[in-house]
Amino acid sequence: MVSVAGSEEDGDRRNVSDVVGVLVLGACAAWSLITAAAHDGRPEGVLLALLAVAAGYATGRISGALLPVAAPCAAALAGVGLTVGLPRLTPGPEIVGPLGHAGATAALLTLAAGAACCAAWTTPSPALRLLLRLLAVGIAVTSVVLGSLSGLVTCTAVLLCSLAAGGMRHRGPGIAGLALAATTVTGLTWAVAGNAVPDGLAESLRGRLTPHRIDLWHDALHLARADTALGVGPGRFGELSTTAAQSLPPDGKPHSAPLQMAAEQGLIGVLLLAAAFCWLLYALWRSPRPTPVVLTAGAALTSLAAIAAVGNALSFTMVSVGAGFLAGLTTAHPLTEAPAPE
Repeated sequence: MVSVAGSEEDGDRRNVSDVVGVLVLGACAAWSLITAAAHDGRPEGVLLALLAVAAGYATGRISGALLPVAAPCAAALAGVGLTVGLPRLTPGPEIVGPLGHAGATAALLTLAAGAACCAAWTTPSPALRLLLRLLAVGIAVTSVVLGSLSGLVTCTAVLLCSLAAGGMRHRGPGIAGLALAATTVTGLTWAVAGNAVPDGLAESLRGRLTPHRIDLWHDALHLARADTALGVGPGRFGELSTTAAQSLPPDGKPHSAPLQMAAEQGLIGVLLLAAAFCWLLYALWRSPRPTPVVLTAGAALTSLAAIAAVGNALSFTMVSVGAGFLAGLTTAHPLTEAPAPE
């Protein structure tokens, strides 16, 4: 039985993380409006993404409290279903690789695998736990069928991290490791954009990432340097980037969330994006859920951050909703205490 003092402590921790989340998301929304007003930008995309994350988070908190096992199961199956139907569910022209829906496909599958693994750690039934882990393996196989190599890599990474999390008693080192991983990928992306990597590595990355994507990153970094404080304004990268204008069909994105924020909203925009990710990790660290559940969700969200650093996954509303939903699920306090996994 949980003591009254323990319940009050859990409530205080959730209140603190919730207040931090409101402040961070509110600051992100306010800054997008400020930069849009300064440069006649279009902040609708940023505001929609923030609303999607907030709505997903709130829904996840409610669902995780009421249905701690069924909700992540349903989320995993919904993620796979949306991924398979993505070309029909996404408005606009069909865009194939290298700059098309590959990022969204990998992101949704990664979040689905994370949800399945979280459900596996939540259920007290060994048979159901095995079935849910097989579902996560099936999601990774689905990424191969859909031709998403990045999805296979990230789904496998989430599954392995989830299994390793079962042997960890303290979540702090795991959360710190996830933050370091996200920082490393973002730093590498920035280094490639600034031609600050060795020639051999640069050529290898150029072949994998495609020259067109790297040219977009060069343009984004150039625009960021032109106005470090405010950027060029939300939604204006496509207007000012020569490479983006030559894309067929043009989508106006630099295909890197940190570089897009740097180009369109300046250094403060980048710091706010980093703060939003840190808030998610902080909320997981303060979560009352078991450590394996927390670290599994953290691995999925960190994989999403890596995908977003080299692609346009966050341009898809369903990805933002899914990220918020998974975070909400794993920070919710179930109304009924489930037995600890065997």
